[in-house]
Amino acid sequence: MRIFKFGGASVKDAPSVKNVASVLQQVGYEDVLIIVSAMGKTTNALEEIVATYQNNPAQLKTAIQALEAFHLNIVSALMGENSTELEDKVRKLIGEMLSFFEHNKSPNYSFVYDQTVSFGELISTTIICDYLRSVGLPAHWLDARSCVKTDSYYRDANLDWDLTQSKIKEQVNGAKLIISQGFIGSDSNNFTTTLGREGSDYTAAIFGYALGAESVTIWKDVPGVLNGDPRHFEDTVLLNQISYREAIELAFYGASVIHPKTLQPLQRKEIPLYVRSFVSPEGKGTAVSKGQTLEPHVPCFIVKQNQVLLKLSSLDFSFIVENNISEIFALLSRYQMRVELIQNSAISFSVVVNNKYNRLEELLTELRSKFKVTVTEGVNLYTVRHFDEKAKEKVRSYGEKILLEQRTKETLQVVVSN
Repeated sequence: MRIFKFGGASVKDAPSVKNVASVLQQVGYEDVLIIVSAMGKTTNALEEIVATYQNNPAQLKTAIQALEAFHLNIVSALMGENSTELEDKVRKLIGEMLSFFEHNKSPNYSFVYDQTVSFGELISTTIICDYLRSVGLPAHWLDARSCVKTDSYYRDANLDWDLTQSKIKEQVNGAKLIISQGFIGSDSNNFTTTLGREGSDYTAAIFGYALGAESVTIWKDVPGVLNGDPRHFEDTVLLNQISYREAIELAFYGASVIHPKTLQPLQRKEIPLYVRSFVSPEGKGTAVSKGQTLEPHVPCFIVKQNQVLLKLSSLDFSFIVENNISEIFALLSRYQMRVELIQNSAISFSVVVNNKYNRLEELLTELRSKFKVTVTEGVNLYTVRHFDEKAKEKVRSYGEKILLEQRTKETLQVVVSN
């Protein structure tokens, strides 16, 4: 069996859904299981609905009606005069969401989030499955919540691997083309859970692992994995092959490749992962598999913008030693700072952090009671894997001033001011 994953951009409207059918007809759909995300920006809309439910309930029905209208317009464009049955299915799912809000007693935001946001995937797969049937593809709809079993850590649930494998093997039986949802699962009480960041890619890997799949393919609007984000770097090239390890390294440094939690189960069974274009499905894309680190072997560029550089030194010029570093990391963790780069000497410690949760001032208040602190906000962190002299000069030219530079045998990191 092959596993395909189509994200929100690939099913954002009626022409996109029709293109999914075209891709399947071109590359083959027998013994294929498809994982689908919510349509377009639906997840964002559902997050707004959760916020409306909690903060402005009088506007809840209006927000839900807008979501319903968005999906019904897609149904009408896909099915034309034969849309009544599918429209009823969509309305039924919207009704289930409304019923949840009417009867919910839980104040737990994460619980409410998971029960609500999951409707994006349930609606999208219902629409796509019926459309594929209407054009002659033998699609079978599978509720991922009946297979993907997790704990109750809502919004970032942990998988019960043994139970999930058993359920998938039990329920994926015989159908040539199966449509299921990314991102969602259920706990022991059958409440819906979600799998967190890159959840749909992870779902594809879960099914691939459980079924011992031939391959997993993620369909995107790019030809494959490039050696840099073309929005930031010129003259990017397509990477034909990346090893599992290299893909994990690139993801660690911030490349939008594939999240490590998606790669890990595939690596264990050596199941290749392909990143291919739903715009040009005839292209081979990028293979992530066991073997050659990179092909072609070129520098890979990554940038993280608007970071914060903190330089700490002791108040009395004493050494920065293990106890100090331990204390610093405890504070970084407490104030939810993601650490992107560290560098230390005898009497100083530098760290680049992402102030995602806007808690920098709280952190600085504590740090300044123990250390001398210099803060530089708005810096950019450039990382180059497999750098050469040309690549070094390229990243050094991107900022007005180099604030920090660090290198290992394979990786160069440069912090520059704007």
